[in-house]
Amino acid sequence: MITVIIAGGSGTRLWPLSTSSNPKQLLKLTSEKTMVQSTFDRVKNMSEAVYVVPDISHADALKAQLPELQEDNFVVEPGRRGTASCIVAALAHVIKRHGMDMPIAFVHADHHIRDNEGYKESFNVAATYAQQYDRITLIGIEPTYPATGFGYIEKGDVVEEGHLWKIKQFKEKPDFETAKEFIKSGRFVWNCGYFVGTGKSFLAEFQKHNPQRIQDYEALLAAQTAEDYEKAYLASENDAIDYALMERSDNLQVIPASFDWRDVGNFNDVHEANQLDEKNNYQSGDNIHSVEIENSYIRNEEGGKPIAVIGLSNVVVVNTKDGILVARKDVSHKVGDIAKKVQA
Repeated sequence: MITVIIAGGSGTRLWPLSTSSNPKQLLKLTSEKTMVQSTFDRVKNMSEAVYVVPDISHADALKAQLPELQEDNFVVEPGRRGTASCIVAALAHVIKRHGMDMPIAFVHADHHIRDNEGYKESFNVAATYAQQYDRITLIGIEPTYPATGFGYIEKGDVVEEGHLWKIKQFKEKPDFETAKEFIKSGRFVWNCGYFVGTGKSFLAEFQKHNPQRIQDYEALLAAQTAEDYEKAYLASENDAIDYALMERSDNLQVIPASFDWRDVGNFNDVHEANQLDEKNNYQSGDNIHSVEIENSYIRNEEGGKPIAVIGLSNVVVVNTKDGILVARKDVSHKVGDIAKKVQA
């Protein structure tokens, strides 16, 4: 199996830690390793080869964090064009080197996983089924609460009892009552954006449902110079793979994940992904002075500046050279709106 790590994106909901020049995949948010380093460590032992797709603006920083990989293992986006273009570029790069029949797994650089063995097992199973049935195989997360921030996958016909289902349909982020109905039915899993398929099956699905992407693929293969490649890539539509392919296809299948999963998308997620003290607090950095706080995330990246937090609950306090954030933790998903204004 070949693994492709999608490592673009800016992570604006984690401002001021994550910025356009230093996005969250390059940060140490849940351990002593950065998010992309943890992801690489997780996938390297299940993969014949690992490729990484970064945006050009932080490609050098990402390469410095992954010194085990050679230059050819990086498929650099000349500019951001969405996950569909990332995947088409990766397919062109990988198929040219490994052929049409090798399973290719696509993963994200910024997810928090603890059970690495379960993760490896799930991807190996997905790769086996992808080859056996010649279908792109997704990995769904069994929902543990009625989340409104995730997309859902509805399971259809059984392919392998208890292990594999055809996908009936995708559902976008639901409201709370709808999410409760999804969980009650037992037919839905969270869509975490993990999928495995052979190069042949990916190209067949694009040919059937989005032939423009085959033209993009062929244009990248035909590029003779870096300038030709950049021109071809930037000419592609800026679209997510969900819209460009997954929601159009009627020939996908899904397995349930056998590992824990957290999308570290905002400070509430980051807080819960870390080891907390007896009052449910997390503190990182020097010169932090707190009294009577609970259920809070406090981080100081400038040790020369003291931070004092007194008598508060359910807050995020983050100080970096790029800014200071003070927010209620339960509305921290709105940080991205502020970050876009600040960084503009």
